[in-house]
Amino acid sequence: MPSHPHAWPADRWNTRPVRARVLAVARTLTSATRVLDVLTLLNQDGIERYFTVNPGSAFADSALDEYLHGLPGYTVLDWEDAVRHRFDLAVSCAVHASMHRLDAHLVVLPHGAGYNRLVTESTGDTVSAAGLSRNELTHRGRVFVDVLGLSHPEQLDRLRLSCPEALDVARVVGDPCFDRILRSERSRDGYRAALGAVDGRRLIVVNSTWSEHSLFGRRPDLPRRLVRQLPADEYTVAVVLHPNIWSRHDPERLLDDARRMGLRLIPPHQGWQAALVAADCLIGDHGSVSVYGAALERRTLLVATGAAELDPHSPSYAFGQAAPLLDPDGDLAAQLERALHQDPAGLRELTDRSLAHRGTSARVLRPLLYSFLTALDEPADEPVLPPYPKPVPRPGTTDGPTAYDVEGKSEGAEVSLRRYPVAPDNHTPRGIHALADDHPGEDLRHTAEVLARTEPRAELPATRWLADTFAELPGLAVAVAALGPALHLLRLHTGLVLEARAERDWANPEPRLDPLLLGSAVACWLADGGDPTRLPEHGLTVRTGEHRTRVSFTTGP
Repeated sequence: MPSHPHAWPADRWNTRPVRARVLAVARTLTSATRVLDVLTLLNQDGIERYFTVNPGSAFADSALDEYLHGLPGYTVLDWEDAVRHRFDLAVSCAVHASMHRLDAHLVVLPHGAGYNRLVTESTGDTVSAAGLSRNELTHRGRVFVDVLGLSHPEQLDRLRLSCPEALDVARVVGDPCFDRILRSERSRDGYRAALGAVDGRRLIVVNSTWSEHSLFGRRPDLPRRLVRQLPADEYTVAVVLHPNIWSRHDPERLLDDARRMGLRLIPPHQGWQAALVAADCLIGDHGSVSVYGAALERRTLLVATGAAELDPHSPSYAFGQAAPLLDPDGDLAAQLERALHQDPAGLRELTDRSLAHRGTSARVLRPLLYSFLTALDEPADEPVLPPYPKPVPRPGTTDGPTAYDVEGKSEGAEVSLRRYPVAPDNHTPRGIHALADDHPGEDLRHTAEVLARTEPRAELPATRWLADTFAELPGLAVAVAALGPALHLLRLHTGLVLEARAERDWANPEPRLDPLLLGSAVACWLADGGDPTRLPEHGLTVRTGEHRTRVSFTTGP
């Protein structure tokens, strides 16, 4: 520790008295976001908050610096500046031997579901999981950490082998990140709506940790194959990638085709927790997100087990060996259907050795943190971890596909459809081809049976647009112009113009009607022998999966 720490600025300039100074220490974006989970337990009043980056990680980049400088209420310090000052408390969700330089009581917590990964490049240790290695926890033979937080007592056994001198500072505190996830369960419906899991759609969340042994390292094509193979009106697919992947690569570019087919790409700093809560099924690997998903009793399938880089004595290693696997080259829809009908309770049991104090970690952690803030009294109220905010996918991932291959059949006045997004570089037509008017592919435009203008446009009336469209593309079966969320004008190849409205009922109190879906349903009904001079007197019922929308028609202008 420095013998002459720099003095802090005079308190003359503060409106409220500063009674404690707390330093959050990050090495990566992952560890930064985890520290923030913990520090939500501290009262805002009387505490001056700082953030610093402990240098040396291969995954510390400009994005981390930008993220930290955007945090309200924190002053960001350079590492060399941070070690010259004295703090009442420093909290980090990653540890490195260089942290011995901090002049503060240091609390270290895991930045995942416990300590599981072997990272020899960082620890210099081939047998101990990162976070439990003597090389990280000691300086000149002395443990410099004041508290080493563990998520489960199981980690005490491994610590006893890797660094027994640290047992005196080890505390089983649970996992505040997982407890915030539990706290967020009540927000599930809002999260699902934000990710497009509406109208009966089931949400599939693909998650990947980093490294060549991860899901994304081994099968980067899986998200694209999922959005291409799964019916778009029955499934929504979101992807969560470890921040370390974002640090070294460009997921937006790598997943550009899949995003244009409807894939939701979750940003690295926030949103994966809400996506996990919202999920119906999780496809992952040996990363902590898969463990959390199983602990939430979400159906979970693994594509990679990470056996080559995990401590073989860790719970994550055992989880990877026991969890059910997904065959990425098999029938993805069939495998997911089977998984969605399985009882997930058995998977939860696989996580029992990773997460202790479920739902109560705040009660353990807050008194521990305040024990170092001697000038402050711990609040008398019950400690609460706030729920996570709604997920916000990366821009360009929420508008949905603009070209579909449609398979369907009509039985009387009910039309059942399955729509599959068109892959831009590999299109083998099947069924009816439906296209949005703003789709960039000119070749697809001239092969479409259905064309739709998906947004109302005041500058070109719908009737004029429909007439111009058929003049340009006489091979169309149906063209649709949106008038509102549930009201559209459509024209058949016979020249018949109709106004279509989605009807309100108990299942659809605020109905929406995708104009591309409407056009596809009418085209399918016509292909199955419907009368092109008149639609059914009582309308059509459009079915996608288990969701039904009743559509009524009136003669248009």
